[in-house]
Amino acid sequence: MLKARSIRVATEWYKLSSMTNPFNQSAMLKPGMPAPDFTLPDQSDQPVQLSGLLQKGWVALFFYPKDHSPICTTQVCAFRNAYHEFQEAGAEVLGISADSVASHQQFTQSQRLPFTLLSDPNGDVAARYGVLKTFGLIPGRVTFVIDPQGVIRMAYPSQFNAKAHMEKALSLLKHSKGSPTEPVG
Repeated sequence: MLKARSIRVATEWYKLSSMTNPFNQSAMLKPGMPAPDFTLPDQSDQPVQLSGLLQKGWVALFFYPKDHSPICTTQVCAFRNAYHEFQEAGAEVLGISADSVASHQQFTQSQRLPFTLLSDPNGDVAARYGVLKTFGLIPGRVTFVIDPQGVIRMAYPSQFNAKAHMEKALSLLKHSKGSPTEPVG
């Protein structure tokens, strides 16, 4: 009896783990799709609108799970250390998590971040971009590069390879140099 139950549980877990979207979340947006506009508060509690930033150039938009956590700190510091290169490539960097404005303010100060962090407390913007939660629980880690016309040119999901988010985004921006690119997935 116990063996049959164990096999049944293992079979259900396999079905769940092999599904691309086991928790019925919205599909992640892909390169070539329009980036949904949004307005969210930054670490100074000032509203930031994506469309306003796109009027100035490209945007590297990264979603991350949690301020002050080890992998997230690695990710934001990678973007911080390469920030001048993003600026030279004509791109602004934005980070989004569900953390509060106060948490973002503290995180920005403690890590000396030169770019904007946005607070998405209910995960509404993350949901519109289809940023999936790992195991349906842990907020996702995805980076999008958006061109000035509001088209997604890169979408890179990786929960654990934090530095690659910056590397892939910067590589695309350096190769595009402000010209239209083919979508990169």
